[in-house]
Amino acid sequence: MPNVAEFFIDSLVRAGVTRIWGLAGDSLNAFTDALRRDGRIEWLHMRHEEAAAFAAGADAEMTGDLAVVAGSSGPGNLHFINGLFDANRNRVPVLAIASHIPSAEIGGGYFQETHPQELFRECSVYSELLADPVQLPYVLEIAMRSAVEKRGVAVVAVPGDVFFQDAPERRPTAPIRRALRRVVPLDGELNLAADVLNAAKKVTILAGAGVADAHDEVIALAEALQAPIVHALRGKEHIEWDNPYDVGMTGLLGFASGYRAMEKCDALLMLGTDFPYRQFLPQDAKIVQVDIRGEQLGRRTAIDVGIVGGVRETITELLPMIDTGRSGRHLKDSVDHYAKTRNSLDDLAVDDGKAPMHPQYVARMVDELAADDAVFTADVGSPVIWASRYLTMNGRRRLIGSFSHGSMANALPQALGAKASDRRRQVVALAGDGGLTMLLGDLLSARQNDLPVVVVVFNNSSLNFIELEMKAAGIVTFGTELANPNFADVAQAMGITGIRVERGKDLRPALEQAFASTGPVLVDVVTARDELSIPPAITVAQAKGFTMWALKTVLSGRGDELLDLADTNVWRRIFD
Repeated sequence: MPNVAEFFIDSLVRAGVTRIWGLAGDSLNAFTDALRRDGRIEWLHMRHEEAAAFAAGADAEMTGDLAVVAGSSGPGNLHFINGLFDANRNRVPVLAIASHIPSAEIGGGYFQETHPQELFRECSVYSELLADPVQLPYVLEIAMRSAVEKRGVAVVAVPGDVFFQDAPERRPTAPIRRALRRVVPLDGELNLAADVLNAAKKVTILAGAGVADAHDEVIALAEALQAPIVHALRGKEHIEWDNPYDVGMTGLLGFASGYRAMEKCDALLMLGTDFPYRQFLPQDAKIVQVDIRGEQLGRRTAIDVGIVGGVRETITELLPMIDTGRSGRHLKDSVDHYAKTRNSLDDLAVDDGKAPMHPQYVARMVDELAADDAVFTADVGSPVIWASRYLTMNGRRRLIGSFSHGSMANALPQALGAKASDRRRQVVALAGDGGLTMLLGDLLSARQNDLPVVVVVFNNSSLNFIELEMKAAGIVTFGTELANPNFADVAQAMGITGIRVERGKDLRPALEQAFASTGPVLVDVVTARDELSIPPAITVAQAKGFTMWALKTVLSGRGDELLDLADTNVWRRIFD
């Protein structure tokens, strides 16, 4: 008779799981031993549980299938929490197996005692303690099905001694696969949406991650409505490519054309987006929102029509209801403004011969030299700004990040997860120096697990985006300095190819070498610290804050920072 650990392994195999991310520990011993003896599932050993959870989330995002992470009791699985929050907010299916202290000791303040089923409840769609083997068949199946169907994290906490106990008998159930479905709104709701859109003279579309697999339908609707398409960051990879209606992003990472297309519209059609920044949404426009989850409707702003449905299915039914013969003036104005804005951004992404080089140039060169089906990950902070503005999507490339949870340190472990899901594809991590050093130990995981990713480090010796936020608030920068090593030397010491780049003329050959390598590579690029990434709309408070920062900086005896800022940005007409 199999024990509980063996039952877990067999159930995971039948669910299609081929690898598990994690870190071994005493309370997990029965599970990892069963894994070793069975041999059907690969164990991907990580140096930190947070990195394992990030990797599992990216793995699930790449495949759409269940990914698994496992860790030991107390501090071990507690380290999962940030990566699991990220996976849950990205709506990807992850099963976390959290081993627990001996069942007889629960509730007595035992060594390493936590209550994992409670700790993970906020970052999961299901979290339960398996206290007795008799619970096993249904608790594990509910967990896996919840993760797959609700698109989120499911946690099963298992005391270490329970893993060793005999599993109950139960015939195998159907494989855990997401049920295929079509969610089509009723005609009455579609008529209300059509009335608003037909009455409007200037419609703008805001597209989020929910437009995945609906690219052609969204383009057709934009043509019918003569509507420019603005995308949120999570919608970039799904709608930016082959799109004559694209006018870029809005939000804190966006630029002027996206903001303007939304500000000028009299009707906004929100498609599959949970865009969080209310200050960038139009105040006077009518708003129609389409989302597969009804609870998302009206979450960010007041709406006039809310429709529950898949984006593709909704557009298919809505398109015949849209009046023909619409004016294209709003679309033309928006697209022309985008072309001007795009040219201005591209003008910033050059090598001016100065050192340190501009980070925009680094992102542009990565985009130019990377494979047509490359997978990119980007650290939260300035790397995600450059990724959002300079990486070109084409329907084959992927862009993964902590775009909802907003965690630092995500780029490296997510790159490992993406690479494990498809070892044939090129995977490039755009890492900040602050984010990379948070989980630096998992560079070793790239080598140990034979995951040949390319890590491009934006080394500006600072928490760069935080400094920009301080400047906008009128605060003298403090606590943001990073005393960095030569990251290429660190990589070499770990058995990974390390390349240091300090001047723009050396960047192209360094990246070409990295992309041609068959093993993991780290490219340490020294970039300008005082680069400004101006949001698409600057408030009076931000402009005042920036002026106050400049004044306070001079008065505090740090006027050299202001000179560096001017030297880096003055030629760029930064407030265009």
